[in-house]
Amino acid sequence: MKVLHVAAEIFPLVKTGGLADVLGALPQALIAQGADVRLLLPGLPAIVDAVVHQKIVCQIGPAFGAARVTLLLGRMPYSHVPVYVIDAAYLYRREGSPYQDSEGHEWPDNVQRFALLGWVAAHLAAGELDAEWTPEVLHAHDWHAAMGCAYVAAHPPTRAATVFTVHNLAYQGLFPSGDFNLLGLPSRFMATTGLEFHGQLSFMKAGLKFARRVTTVSPTYAREIATPEFGFGLDGVVRGRGADVSGVLNGVDGAVWNPAADSGLAQRYSAGEPVGKLRCKEALQRELGLQVRADALLVGVVSRLTSQKGLDLMLAALPGLRKRGGQLALQGAGEPALEAAFLAVAKAHAGQVAVRIGYDEGLAHRLIAGADAIVVPSRFEPCGLTQLYGLRYGTVPVVRRVGGLADTVVDANETNEQADRATGFVFDAATPAALDGALSRAAAAFTDTARWQRLMQRAMAQDFSWEGAATRYHALYESTLARSSG
Repeated sequence: MKVLHVAAEIFPLVKTGGLADVLGALPQALIAQGADVRLLLPGLPAIVDAVVHQKIVCQIGPAFGAARVTLLLGRMPYSHVPVYVIDAAYLYRREGSPYQDSEGHEWPDNVQRFALLGWVAAHLAAGELDAEWTPEVLHAHDWHAAMGCAYVAAHPPTRAATVFTVHNLAYQGLFPSGDFNLLGLPSRFMATTGLEFHGQLSFMKAGLKFARRVTTVSPTYAREIATPEFGFGLDGVVRGRGADVSGVLNGVDGAVWNPAADSGLAQRYSAGEPVGKLRCKEALQRELGLQVRADALLVGVVSRLTSQKGLDLMLAALPGLRKRGGQLALQGAGEPALEAAFLAVAKAHAGQVAVRIGYDEGLAHRLIAGADAIVVPSRFEPCGLTQLYGLRYGTVPVVRRVGGLADTVVDANETNEQADRATGFVFDAATPAALDGALSRAAAAFTDTARWQRLMQRAMAQDFSWEGAATRYHALYESTLARSSG
């Protein structure tokens, strides 16, 4: 089966969130199961400069404001997955993130930058750009690639089945309705049955409406986005797709996240030989300037500092954690007010709270390995990867019962512990008191060494590998193709 994955970022070349991790791992897992997989990525500097063995597939010419567009084919470094790269210097070769400039402002031509990504995907799916390879499935990821589904729908002869994955419905790719004229689509696509969304055009809606199948990155999130609370105005569209919407839980790349083989740790460890985790904790405390105390519950946070991620709840629950003798190690960036607040707390309580603004992959590994618990208090969470990394590293998750967090962490209540199922601490209400209660329960469990060791062992025994996710995606591709041909 030939599958084309389309996205705006990929680990380790360009990463702003979990989307990049998925694209870095899922294609490899599918290839391991026999699929013929290729990627399509925009020609961002970090991508063009890193992809190896590049050759020109075709010259597309001027498109979407770029005077020259060239389609290249090469291979990803490290994984060697085949990858098409859209070389359009005017649209992609610029500093900043894939979506914003260095000042945090959205690129004003994002509508053209990501329309081109979808347009090229659709023309590859139609067999019009590479005579040697035509995908049977076009798998578009998040709003940046969603227009591929609309362009395929506007190309009736295209035989490829389209699958669209929602990684985060909160980010919808909204643009002024006047920008529709830049897309080159028939006018009917701007109707309420198409891209129109409250007087704007929505790339996210393009994926939801025109893909043959829609997936989310966890089963619970697939149900949540059909409700007004989590649907961000698109819940009616999701409900309208009915059984075409399903959830496939993300996995963890065991080659990247493995405490037994992680060369960046102070000491490697495993479920069978967990002693090294204590060494990692001590090393992290020294690195961050925290008091070196084995008896202190060291809570870790690796997250964007936003209200979506519930980091205001963590800030409000900090006094209780400190009062119980716990410590906080936080790495993240986001809302300036939250950044400033956490830095102020760290300054006022040096030795007990450490904050690092920004993201560093190596520190993320050391922090998750060295912490005793990892906190993910999100108001909504499509899947969440941090808690999965925590489970793999024996770092007990403390999470809110939403989305993928609900699907992956089993609360350490009495019933679950007796059934040998508990892997973390789960709370329900998005309030500081509820989070504080979960942290209090974690602190109490931490004082019972045998109980905490059992939690760690269960956590590390969980299997959230990409192999299972790839199997489920392969089955979804097969059923979509069967239905399309039937």
